[in-house]
Amino acid sequence: MDGVDQLAPERKKAQFDVDEMKIVWAGSRHAFQVSDRIARLVASDPAFRKDNRAMLSRKELFKNTLRKAAYAWKRIIELRLSEEEASMLRSSVDEPAFTDLHWGMFVPAIKGQGTDEQHQKWLPLAYKMEIIGCYAQTELGHGSNVQGLETTATFDPQTDEFVIHSPTLTSSKWWPGGLGKVSTHAVVYARLITDGQDHGVNGFIVQLRSLEDHSPLPGITIGDIGMKFGNGAYNTMDNGVLRFEHVRIPRNQMLMVSQVTREGKYVQSNVPRQLLYGTMVYVRQTIVADASCALSRAVCIATRYSAVRRQFGSKNGGPETQ
Repeated sequence: MDGVDQLAPERKKAQFDVDEMKIVWAGSRHAFQVSDRIARLVASDPAFRKDNRAMLSRKELFKNTLRKAAYAWKRIIELRLSEEEASMLRSSVDEPAFTDLHWGMFVPAIKGQGTDEQHQKWLPLAYKMEIIGCYAQTELGHGSNVQGLETTATFDPQTDEFVIHSPTLTSSKWWPGGLGKVSTHAVVYARLITDGQDHGVNGFIVQLRSLEDHSPLPGITIGDIGMKFGNGAYNTMDNGVLRFEHVRIPRNQMLMVSQVTREGKYVQSNVPRQLLYGTMVYVRQTIVADASCALSRAVCIATRYSAVRRQFGSKNGGPETQ
């Protein structure tokens, strides 16, 4: 049986143009060409091998993912890949990593909710990965119910700062990917309070770790939440826990879906408040698309296996029944 292409006869039975079907599947000829070229690049590079992933311990999985993520970034720079190509390369590596949250949530949140000045300050750092960000919204006590978040951001007009604080155990940020070990910064969602009045949830850019030695900054407690079910799956990601003890940040690190003046006056902008949920809605849409991709791979694998799987008795001394 070795060396026999058992799938070739099955492919010949197809009543449609396989090459054209690939383009339909990809979405466009351009998308297929990019995905095919990048997929071949990843498949041919032994640094991206994943055949031993299911046998690695959690620590080894995470170290392996760090290595792959760093190597992928090196290749993106060396090959001068476009943003589209770089995104496809990260996807083709097929291993959840901190970079997913950096590029998929941290950067989009700043792009979608930040001012021009914030774009100019933070995005160049993020694009060069001189800072690595995550998305700190979900709390131990509140997930999809964003309006129920308990973390507070209280404006101090005397110092022109916000004070970020975790007042309860359930206000602990819980689950953000990339938070546990890697991220230096986060977009943190907290209740905006000015002059004793609660104005609801808003986003804030907060530095978490030192850029010198990567240690947590004063007032910040941070850690990895540990194992998740499925050793070869999401244990490559450092989902984390985060608490704030009266951490101060400048006023200009508030994402400006709304605004707070120097005097502490709350100003509702003409931007719809729903924009606050934009990044999460975008990611949930991406999750559905990713699930579709994963299911399509599973169907492909199952179909191929059903074509080559043989069992029970043979006919006339030939191969077992297909």
